[in-house]
Amino acid sequence: MKFAYFTHSLRSCWNHGNAHFLRGVLRELQAAGHEVAAFEPKGAWSPTNLLADHGPAGLDAWRAAYPELSSTTYPADVDLAELTDGADVVIVHEWNEQALVAAVGDLRRRGARFTLLFHDTHHRAVSDPEAIRAFDLSGYDGVLAFGETLSEVYRRWGWGGRVWTWHEAADLRLFRPPDKEGERRGLVWIGNWGDDERSAELEDYLFRPTQQVDLPLDVYGVRYPDHALATLARYGVRYHGWLPNARAPEVFARHLATVHVPRRFYTEVLPGIPTIRVFEALACGIPLVSAPWEDSEGLFTPGEDFLFVRDGAEMAERLAMLRDDPALRARLSAHGLATVRARHSCAHRAAELLAVVERLRAPQPVRTYA
Repeated sequence: MKFAYFTHSLRSCWNHGNAHFLRGVLRELQAAGHEVAAFEPKGAWSPTNLLADHGPAGLDAWRAAYPELSSTTYPADVDLAELTDGADVVIVHEWNEQALVAAVGDLRRRGARFTLLFHDTHHRAVSDPEAIRAFDLSGYDGVLAFGETLSEVYRRWGWGGRVWTWHEAADLRLFRPPDKEGERRGLVWIGNWGDDERSAELEDYLFRPTQQVDLPLDVYGVRYPDHALATLARYGVRYHGWLPNARAPEVFARHLATVHVPRRFYTEVLPGIPTIRVFEALACGIPLVSAPWEDSEGLFTPGEDFLFVRDGAEMAERLAMLRDDPALRARLSAHGLATVRARHSCAHRAAELLAVVERLRAPQPVRTYA
């Protein structure tokens, strides 16, 4: 089959986590013998910011890690019928403009033969529901939502059995433990500051505990305003700026452990969604300690795949344990890695997507009446 995906960007992961997952899934679809095409709008903010900050070299890591993938940049007046010609499946991500979402749906409504899916990987359905409900999805065959609680939102909006929970996952072709172990020191956290959605949580569960147990902390990410940088400096955190996602495995390999601090929306109104960093970290075999969130779907085995904490004091205790107990680090690393390899790879998600498509494309049974 031919898959066409309308993304915000495939090339750039600058403040754009969906690129991580999309790259892995498209590569797995290719490996399974399918044709893939990715389309991104001209002037998208993620590659624009990336190129402004780092120039063309900012794309080197993605090109080196994914030589088999490419994307087509299209203008606002593109002929969408031509762009999707020959596609069997078209997927449109929710970080697209309303006009694009509606126009692709209109093609389907007017008889295009592809199966059309809307892909939602954000909390806007609860944090800004009108922004999502403004999308015209009337021509879409179904919705892919990256957590069961998000799927429930779409079911309440009338999608019923046409919404599927499709979690993010790790690209195991890239995210894996180092081939040869080297020296590991301190903690690392890879994440963007954003819009102060978890500023208090970062201080409570990351900056203060690491300072209390005297562990050096390296932070990577973008959108850190001056007050955030002042907070990092106050706690002695080493800030490194943007990290190409393709280089995350080598950074994980230099550290003893990492920490997961979910955004507030994923603890209060969309529980059960860990976001992609958890999958990627565990795939690299780095021990992980998590601030509170509810694993309502049983994706992991807390305490064996990673350590859960209830508050900042407990975080400091667990980090000290990891610092001083190589056997604990090894046990968590092995168990978390095994779980991701067994259940949460991009290959697993590609297979799930194919099952959704097969169900949607299957002939509908003809009703008979006695």
